[in-house]
Amino acid sequence: MAGHHHTPVVSLDEQYVFQPKTRSRALLTIGIGLLLLIIGCFMLRSGGGNEHHGAEHATQAAGGAQHGTGHAAQNTEGAHQGAAENTVQPIAEGGHEFHWYTRLYANIWLNNIFFTGIAIIGVFFVAVQYASQAGWSAGFLRVPMAFGYFLPVTGVIMLIMFFVAKHDLFHWTHEGLFDPKSKEYDEIIAGKKGFLNTPFFVIRMVIYFAVWFWLFLVLRKRSLQEDLEGGVKFFDRNMFTSAYFLIFFAVTSVLAAWDWVMSIDTHWFSTMFGWYMFASWWVTGLAVITLTIVNLKEAGYLPHVNSNHLHDLGKFMFAFSIFWTYVWFAQFVLIYYANIPEETVYFLARLEGYGGIYRPVFFLNIFINFVFPFLALMTRDSKRHMVFLKVIAIGIIVGHWFDFYQMIMPGTVGAHGGFGLVEFGTVAIYAGAFALVLGTFLAKAPLVARNHPMLEESLHHNI
Repeated sequence: MAGHHHTPVVSLDEQYVFQPKTRSRALLTIGIGLLLLIIGCFMLRSGGGNEHHGAEHATQAAGGAQHGTGHAAQNTEGAHQGAAENTVQPIAEGGHEFHWYTRLYANIWLNNIFFTGIAIIGVFFVAVQYASQAGWSAGFLRVPMAFGYFLPVTGVIMLIMFFVAKHDLFHWTHEGLFDPKSKEYDEIIAGKKGFLNTPFFVIRMVIYFAVWFWLFLVLRKRSLQEDLEGGVKFFDRNMFTSAYFLIFFAVTSVLAAWDWVMSIDTHWFSTMFGWYMFASWWVTGLAVITLTIVNLKEAGYLPHVNSNHLHDLGKFMFAFSIFWTYVWFAQFVLIYYANIPEETVYFLARLEGYGGIYRPVFFLNIFINFVFPFLALMTRDSKRHMVFLKVIAIGIIVGHWFDFYQMIMPGTVGAHGGFGLVEFGTVAIYAGAFALVLGTFLAKAPLVARNHPMLEESLHHNI
C-alpha cells in the first residue's frame, strides 16, 4: 500500500563468495586473450591477414593526411601548415619508421588507461558519496570501493610500458627534437620541454598512482573499522579524506589526460581535453558499477538493492552520457569554428587522415555513447529493469573503449590501425584480470557496510 514501506531483507554479514567457476571464467578469459594476442602478434610480424597495411599505405596516408591538413591551413600561413602536418603524421616525422610491435604497445597503453579509469572512478564514486553525505548508495558502496585494488596493476604496467615503448608511442621522447643543431629539432615541442620531459613525466605518473592508491586504502580501512566499532567517527573522517581526494583528483585527472593521451599528439592542444577524458572515464566507471551490481543481484547477492537504487544508477548513466556529449561537442565545435590548423589537425586525422580508416569509429563513437544511452534510458521503466541496464551498461563500456581507441590510435599507429586479434586479445586479458582482482577483493569483506550511518536511509530508498 502507498505510504507503507516494509523493511527490506538484508544480511549485514552478507559475504561474497568468489566461486571457483567464476574464477575459472576470469582465468579462461585471460588465457584466451593471451592466445589471441600471441597469434595476432605473429600475424602482424609476418605481415599476414588484414592487420598489416604495409609501407605503401603509410605513404598514401601521409599524403592523405597532409592533403587534409592543407584544407585546414589554406587560409593561414605556410609555417602553420608544416606544424600541422607533423602532428597528423607523427610516424613519418624524423624518419622514425613504423614497427609491428608499436600496435601491440598502443593496445596495451590504450587498455591500461581505460582500466585505470574504471579503477579510479570506483574510488571517485565512493568519495563523492561520502563528501556529499549521500545515503541512497550506502548499501552497495563496497562494490565500487573494491575497484581501487586494480590501481597497482595498471600503475606498474604503465610505468614499465612507458620505458619500453616511449619512443614508439610518444614522439616528444626523441632527444633530437630539443636540440637546435639536430635536423629533427622542433621548435614547438622544444618549447614544451619544461613539462614534457621523461624524469618529470615519470615522477608525475608515480605521484598520481601512489596518492590515489594511498587515499583509497585509507577510505577502505576506515570503512572496515566502522564495521567493528560503529559510531560516526570513521564516517566523518572519510568525509574529510574524500574531500581531499576529490580536490587532488580534480587536478591529477586533468594532468593525467594531458600526459598519457594528449601528449601523443604533441603539437595539438585543447583546453577541454582534461574534462573530456574525465567525462569518458566517469561514465564508463558508472556503467561498470551498474553492471557489477546487476550481476551480483542476479547471483543472489544484495537483496536490499531495489529498483529505486537501479533507477538512480540508470539516471547517472543517462545524465553523464549527455555530459560527455556536451564536452565532446564543445571541444569539436570550438576547434571546427576557429579553424586554426594546430587545433583542427586532431579532427582531420580522425576524419580524413590515414585514408579515412578512423572515420567509422569517429561516428560510431557519437552513436553508441550518446544516441544509444539517450534513447534507451529515457523512460522510467528502462532504468529499473536489470536486463535493460545490463545491455545499456555493456554498450556504454564498449562505446567508451572506442572513444579511447580514437583518442590514442591515430597518433601512435596512424595508417596501421585496425581491429584484429591483437585488439581483442588485449581487451580480454585486461577484462579477465579486472574481474579476477575485483572478485578476489570483494570476497575479503562483507558486501554491506553494516555500521554505515546512512544504511537505514539506503534500505528505505524510494523514488
